[in-house]
Amino acid sequence: MATNADGFTTLPGQGPVLNMDTERSATFNLLSEQTGNSVVVFEEVMPAGCGTPLHLHHTSNEVMYVLSGEFTFKIGERVTSGGAGTCAFMPRGIAHAWKNSGAEAGRALFMFT
Repeated sequence: MATNADGFTTLPGQGPVLNMDTERSATFNLLSEQTGNSVVVFEEVMPAGCGTPLHLHHTSNEVMYVLSGEFTFKIGERVTSGGAGTCAFMPRGIAHAWKNSGAEAGRALFMFT
């Protein structure tokens, strides 16, 4: 897929869906090859208790915007929690993890730059 320098719109249901593992699925709104490797955007739905192990990215920053649910974040040595409207910035080279710490499924929008 070629980069579209003129811009474009991804409508609901148009983006590819990726099963991240047995519990998580992500719907991609922007793919890196569409944006000249500048940004990736996807929405993910996670059941209660689902999360990621402590990890880091060497080449990209990660932003997670909580749409629904309650999440706990570990970024470096700092641990915080927040619900809908919470925005977490996880810079490249910094170990981080997140978990749906609520009682119900949660949704979040992710951006990698």
